[in-house]
Amino acid sequence: MRALWQKSWFRWALVILAVPAAGVAWWLGSPLFLDSEVDEAFPMSAAAAIPDGMDQRDVEREMSEAADEPDVVSTDPMPDEEPTVLSSGVFAGADDFHQASGTATVYELVDGSRVLRLEDFEVTNGPDLHVLAVPAGDPAGRDDIDGYVDLGSLKGNIGNQNYDIPDDLTAFGSIVIYCVPFHVLFASASLS
Repeated sequence: MRALWQKSWFRWALVILAVPAAGVAWWLGSPLFLDSEVDEAFPMSAAAAIPDGMDQRDVEREMSEAADEPDVVSTDPMPDEEPTVLSSGVFAGADDFHQASGTATVYELVDGSRVLRLEDFEVTNGPDLHVLAVPAGDPAGRDDIDGYVDLGSLKGNIGNQNYDIPDDLTAFGSIVIYCVPFHVLFASASLS
């Protein structure tokens, strides 16, 4: 072995192999000790669009002035302009190592679109985590997520975040946080 180590081609081969191996090891291992925090606002629907020629501050000023006006009682029913909660669930970790907390709530916005909102969310970080809508109500492992729809990469392992739900997705029983490279379920929230 000593004679082999003294050959320069062997040392270069080790360096050439070690550099990519270190990069892959960093990509796979660094999420275990690095957190990614996000704090997205609740999505505004098309009905809440900012009028042309105004910016957010102008709208807030107008709303503040309108709030100072005296209340007027209307006999006409008000249209439903609040998002509707369709289903909700609480996250639980998949095992002792993969922990999670927070809520997953599916909202229907005023414009008819649907959004998944993760609130007070925290999960053990990992490489290439994705948010999946799964037909099963209480998946325990990767065998229970057949028929899933990928809603996208997890935006952060800590914080509030939103994911658009496709119009053609009508029935799903839970939301799953899933590690794509290792095919491991990190957390799930059964919806009801």
